[in-house]
Amino acid sequence: MAPVTSTTRPYHVIIFGASGFTGQFVVEELARCTAEGPSGHLTWALAGRSRPRLEKVLNQAAETLSQPDLRTDVEIIVADVTEAESLAIMCKQAVVVLNCVGPYRFYGEPVVKACIENGSHCIDICGEPQFLERMQLDYHSKAVEAGLYVVGSCGVDSIPADMGILYTRDQFKGTLTAVESFLTIHTGPEGGCIHDGTWQSAVYGFADRAYLKTLRRRFGHQPLPVVGARVKNRGSLFFSKEVEQYAVPFLGSDASVVRRSQRFLYEEHQQSPVQYSAYVGIGGIGSVVKMFCGGLLFWLMVKFGLGRKLLITFPGFFSFGLFSSAGPTKKQMEGTSFSLTFYGEGYGDGLEPSLGQPNAKIITQVKGAEPGYVATPVAMVQAAITLLNEPQSLPMGGGVYSPGAAFAKTTLIDRLNRHGLKFSVKTG
Repeated sequence: MAPVTSTTRPYHVIIFGASGFTGQFVVEELARCTAEGPSGHLTWALAGRSRPRLEKVLNQAAETLSQPDLRTDVEIIVADVTEAESLAIMCKQAVVVLNCVGPYRFYGEPVVKACIENGSHCIDICGEPQFLERMQLDYHSKAVEAGLYVVGSCGVDSIPADMGILYTRDQFKGTLTAVESFLTIHTGPEGGCIHDGTWQSAVYGFADRAYLKTLRRRFGHQPLPVVGARVKNRGSLFFSKEVEQYAVPFLGSDASVVRRSQRFLYEEHQQSPVQYSAYVGIGGIGSVVKMFCGGLLFWLMVKFGLGRKLLITFPGFFSFGLFSSAGPTKKQMEGTSFSLTFYGEGYGDGLEPSLGQPNAKIITQVKGAEPGYVATPVAMVQAAITLLNEPQSLPMGGGVYSPGAAFAKTTLIDRLNRHGLKFSVKTG
């Protein structure tokens, strides 16, 4: 790991929400990375509401990684998202705050506000478009004035998709005009499971879809130009020859995040925008039936307060066991991996995009270990290390950005490749 930017602050990084389900894995990943460099290379601390819980996480990481010095080298800061003064004290001690406290629609804004007001950058792993886009709308100018960076969605939602589009564009010989991505999850004999924090974000996000449309109108954006042939929508359910299973539109934050990055690169760097559609493979006909029944029930219940309360209270029942308050077991995590495959098309070198149909294609892929609690901590930690080490390669002056906008000119993809998120060209 290259030397980090020097600082007069006590800590280069503070992990806020370190005792949460995802936060504990971010602690382990940061500890692994700091062990790669010389002693004292990067200073960091844990923060959260409960000192005993944070101590437990630190002890667990020390034991898991066989790094007993963690118990004495890593400090603990008590901070509560509902107590502005405690957030201010925390933020004044950090160069970068890694915010792991969600759902972000309820708990994210106080952290963003405290970071900007107290001189620290902020990185999160949010997959909630409403929150991400509202932070850009309400805090971008404030972050610019302060010269600070707020970069959301730095987990598997949505670094693989956002940086994957940039990687595909860079590998394409010509003008890339459109990309479709297909996410597939591979599980072992133990199956897979997701912590119910993600489920809660989905419940509240679907319940508040109308607000997102209103929010986007406030930006006043003009539609991005369509370069080349317009890509047709695949529909709500189809059999994908690409992944050889049924697929549906991916309802996570990927499309929203990529669109924000493409707009930034078009408006600030005059790069030709790429059309993007995101899909996820769901399996065979049995999975289709299960998804249809569960999706219909979810859609009906999420409209009403009582329905949302039941969904939140019994995530395992209403998700057919996919979500759980206990999260995945160690064996489930070890047996799970993901691949995100990009099918791009465009115009080869020397061919004008305004003439005829696309004549060139490319297939790229991002692969990694279990996405939620192995790959996400890797992505978050490498985003923070990139921000610390390469401030000269970030957008000038600070602001609220998507990963692709913030890290387009950095070595983030190389760093991810070295830490288990593999970017590769399949054909093209």
